[in-house]
Amino acid sequence: MSGDDDWWTSSNEALLVSLVTPSDTGVKTLDTFHPEYTNNIFGEKEQIFGYKGLRINLQYNASDMLPNLKVSYKKKYQPTADEEALDVNEVLSEFLPEIAFEKQSDFETRLKSIPDNWTPPGTLITSFSNKDGEYQVYSGKITDPAVKQLLNRIQILVPFFVDGGTPIDMEDPDVDRWTIYFLYNKRPLPNQPDQFSYHFAGYSTLYRYYAFQPPAESESKTPTDTPTFSVDGNFDLDTLPCRTRISQFIIIPPFQQKGLGSRLYSIIYQQYLKHEPTIELTVEDPNEAFDDMRDLADLAFLSKQPEFQALKIDTSVEIPEEGKAPNNIVDQAAWEACRKKFKIVPRQFARVLEMYLMSQLPESVRPGLGAPEDDDYEEQSGRSKSKGKEKALPKPTPEDEHTYRLWMMLVKRRLYVHNRDALGQLELKERREELAKVFAGVEFDYARLLIKAEEQSKLAQADGETASDQVPATPSAANGKRKLDEVEQTEETAAASSKKAKVENGNA
Repeated sequence: MSGDDDWWTSSNEALLVSLVTPSDTGVKTLDTFHPEYTNNIFGEKEQIFGYKGLRINLQYNASDMLPNLKVSYKKKYQPTADEEALDVNEVLSEFLPEIAFEKQSDFETRLKSIPDNWTPPGTLITSFSNKDGEYQVYSGKITDPAVKQLLNRIQILVPFFVDGGTPIDMEDPDVDRWTIYFLYNKRPLPNQPDQFSYHFAGYSTLYRYYAFQPPAESESKTPTDTPTFSVDGNFDLDTLPCRTRISQFIIIPPFQQKGLGSRLYSIIYQQYLKHEPTIELTVEDPNEAFDDMRDLADLAFLSKQPEFQALKIDTSVEIPEEGKAPNNIVDQAAWEACRKKFKIVPRQFARVLEMYLMSQLPESVRPGLGAPEDDDYEEQSGRSKSKGKEKALPKPTPEDEHTYRLWMMLVKRRLYVHNRDALGQLELKERREELAKVFAGVEFDYARLLIKAEEQSKLAQADGETASDQVPATPSAANGKRKLDEVEQTEETAAASSKKAKVENGNA
């Protein structure tokens, strides 16, 4: 291959996505943005060979997301026997519908033919407003031709914004198991208050898996315990118990940092909370940003539910000097009944409950984001020291310390079970030290999320919003600044380092 770097171009920088609307002179650009990833399209190095001054402009009509691709360059590499310039159109044809490769003039003509009363495909689920305007969520199946067409146009956004993400196979025989949710910004047309334009803001895809549910021993095994089959062996899949998985979830850059991700997630969650066949709502390989958003949304919702609020630390439980941690720190039957009612997978429910119980700890022992005045410790842990004066905290009573230790044991017990295989390979002392490190990282993360939840709640109140995805005002880590070295000193094997170990990456 040519060693001249001038012929290589970053595919992330060369590719520009534009949202446009028709205008008297052709098209008017509303927003532009670059993809975060192109490795699934142009290779791991995200480089395109064979051009100088390469520009790849992928235009989308902001409403129906009709695409048009335009590739331009200043100079193209002349092919040799060994190498030639990459055919950009050919590569992108694997990710875009054929209509995207029409001439610009044809694209502009099509835009002008879209009726003024166009509305997104699918069924309108709900509408909501915030300081940025009005939004609507539509839902539909891929078996609906209009939904399929829109999804086919936007699927390239998956490899653009999900590392390793792949589009849905539209020809899959089980394609009817997919449900799509579209998020649109609804805007009044200038000088036409009774007419509106719709601007695509994001979408999510969900897939249903059959979930076998064995009958309880006390239940009689009647024909109603199993699906009813017809003579030809067919039956209605929509009535079977299932786990519904959020597979892809994208808010495009012009609409990010507006709280729309948590709104869309909360709307989807409420839909499946009412969907009788769904026993759990799961998420496929969430990244850290999605984990944060889901944690805050779940905490906001659950902390308002009486059944969840009733889950408390049983302070009458005694802590053994040796042996296993007690398993009755929180009523297990009530825990499981609450989890099943709200259709949250065990790990996610446990994490949200641990965060909530941490926010309810006595102020004297409630962990915060403070760190000890020790430069070596700060360097090892990656934590920032608290700035400014800290609120004077009451001295912890023995009862306060007991409550905190019970909460700590509740968290550590789950962490040990989750990481049993890795921890089981260590000697007892090393096992305790590693568990202490992991616990400190999780505790720090909970404190960070609780502070963020409180900040979001204050911002929502200041903006006059009553968003269902905001955490209500509850005691949080922002009030108590108990330093984490004090937390770790309650364990004999506490380690100085508290980097957040990636030990909770199991699918949820």
